[in-house]
Parts: sequence; C-alpha cells; structure tokens
Amino acid sequence: MTSRYRINSKLIAVTNSYIEWIKGLLAVPFVLLSQPTATYGNDRPAVNAMVSAARARYGEIMHDLELLIQDHIACQKNNPGSSPSKLKLLVPSVGLFFTPLPLRDAFAYQDARRRMSSRRFVAPSFNDIRLTLNTAQVMSLVRTSRLELVTFDGDVTLYDDGESLKPDNPCIPRILNLMRKGTRIGIVTAAGYTEARDYYLRLSGLLDAIAAADPSGDLENRLVVMGGESNFLFTYTAHQQCRLEAVPEADWRLPEMSSWTEENVTALLDVGEAALRDCIECLALPVQVLRKKRAVGIFPSPGVRLAREQLEETVLVVQRVLETSEAGKRIPFCAFNGGNDVFVDVGDKSYGVMSCQAYFGGIEGGGRCMWGISFCTPRLHYRLGCQPDGNV
Repeated sequence: MTSRYRINSKLIAVTNSYIEWIKGLLAVPFVLLSQPTATYGNDRPAVNAMVSAARARYGEIMHDLELLIQDHIACQKNNPGSSPSKLKLLVPSVGLFFTPLPLRDAFAYQDARRRMSSRRFVAPSFNDIRLTLNTAQVMSLVRTSRLELVTFDGDVTLYDDGESLKPDNPCIPRILNLMRKGTRIGIVTAAGYTEARDYYLRLSGLLDAIAAADPSGDLENRLVVMGGESNFLFTYTAHQQCRLEAVPEADWRLPEMSSWTEENVTALLDVGEAALRDCIECLALPVQVLRKKRAVGIFPSPGVRLAREQLEETVLVVQRVLETSEAGKRIPFCAFNGGNDVFVDVGDKSYGVMSCQAYFGGIEGGGRCMWGISFCTPRLHYRLGCQPDGNV
C-alpha cells in the first residue's frame, strides 16, 4: 500500500521518540490498573474503580511532564548551551519549547472524547498522545500568547494530495477569520514553482475568497506562500491577476541560508540526481527524472503506481548518499516520499516557517502555530508538543 502522506524519512525513528517515550510512561499504569477480566455489564463497580484510578494516574504523569517542560524552558533561557535539562537527558532528541503546555488539562479534554482511561485492552496510543500534545499547545496559545502566525502545509492538510484548494473548502472561512483578527497566514509547501501563476492554480479558492471579502485591501501582505519547502516566497496582493507577488529574497532570507550559493545548490542536486539514477537502474523503476531550480526528483508516468517499498528504498538510499557527500554537508536538504514520487529539496520546511516569521517582522516562536502532516523534518518534528501537527 502506498502512503498518501509526504514522508520525510530523515531520522524518522528519532522524530517519534518523544511521543514514544510518553507512550511508554502511560503504558505502566495501563498494565497495572486495567481489568481485562471484568465485563462492562456484570462487574460495573470494578470497571468504574479502574477508570477512576487510571484517570488519576494518567493525570499525575501528565502533570509531571508539565513540570519537566517548564524546567526545560528555564534551561533554554538561563543556561543555553550548558548543562542539559532533565527532559533533554531523558529524551536526547527533544528540541526547543516556546510555551508551557497544560498537559493535564489537555489529557482530561481528550479523555472525555477518546475514553483512554476506560479502555482495558488498548493502551494510550501514539495518536492519543499526539492529539493530547496538540490540544495542550492550542490551550497554551489561547491562555498565554497572542497568535501572530499560523502556517499550514498544503497537500493532505488544506487539500488532498495533488489536488487544489477549491472555493467550497471549509478551511477558507476559518483562515479568513484568522486574518481579520490580525493573524498572519503562511502556506509552506513542497511544490517548487518559481512563478506566481502556478501557486494561484493550486490556491485560487482561498486567494479569490480573500479578494472578494476584502475590497479595501486591508488584508494585503497578511498571507504568504513559501514554495519549494523554503526557497520561493510570494505574498498576497489583490491587484495582481494571480493574487500573488514574488518577494525579494533580501526581505526574508535567513542568515543560515548564506551557504545556499548556486555552486553549492548545483553540487547537492548533482549528487542527488546521480543517486536517483542509480536507484532507477538498480530497482528497475518506471520513472522519469525531473530537475528543478532547487530540487530534483523522480515520478512515474500517469496511471503508474510505485510500491511504497520502492519509494522508501529510494528515499533512504538517496538520503544516505547525500549525508556522506561533501555537497550534503555544506547545505541542508530533505529527501521525502511524496506518495508516488521521490524528491530532494534544498532546505526544509523548518527554514520555510522561520523565513515566514522573518518576513513578518521577526515573530517569536511562542506566537506561531504550525499545522500539517508534512512538518516532520528533524528541526521541526523534534518540537512535538510545542509545535502542533494539526492534521491528525
């Protein structure tokens, strides 16, 4: 079965380690307190006692996690680069946290809907924990921060993979509501077009809706589209036929991107293309190679489906070749399985989001929220719990 998601395979085992660690903590009270031999109808007192005890124990664990995160944030502020926090020692892959997380309250909210405490055979799962972390982040933003920037992935978040954002999409009125309240919007996509018209064709439902709802032009420059992960920025401008206008790199380029010279980019893509061609020959892949300005990839002919194993093998081979090459050490990159294609991009979506922050005047991490299935690069996905993945 081929995944419908875009999967960045770089350090996948590490990116999930934080959630898996929490899952392990919750597995202990589940094993000790669950009553698999009780029946719902015939032993109601025992089941009720189990539910109460499990809910209390889960809540205590979540509160302990809150304290660990608070300590982690304090270490970030007071001792950057010195001795690690206790959370960092327990989960070495964990990254930055920008806000405290009310995990006990978030767990109670999700428990009322998913009945995690009532389950006797299925322990709290990866998805249960991810939803709890997402809920905690939203609660934290509402309680303690002003939401200045919301960024979205495109495919499989705002619209189906390979499709476009149509006028009847239920996300559109919600995005408009955020913009009217002063929140900036960023759409960060792997689509690596260099012309505004190509992005308009994918996002016309939203862009035309903004223009229709804002004849005075008050919402201009409050929405940006970052293409190619982190390589091409366009801003919403009503008077343009395509509703988008290219933004000069000087207005959003990060200092970390200084090494992204044409020479280094060409060298990286040359190595990536050679690795892809080796995979085509070795795996007998019925695909074509596509070289773009800041990306290189393979895709099959229309109607041809590649096996997930072929896609993942190709991603991992290319990733390994790039990681061990001189070109891959000079500039960051991401290799991903797009569901029926494989691409290597210069940079990744973490740089794309930070570039959006820079363009809007240097928005701090605590004032932004990221939604999307594809925000899973190492720099972003390490921050699970402080950067919600809204497409759960």
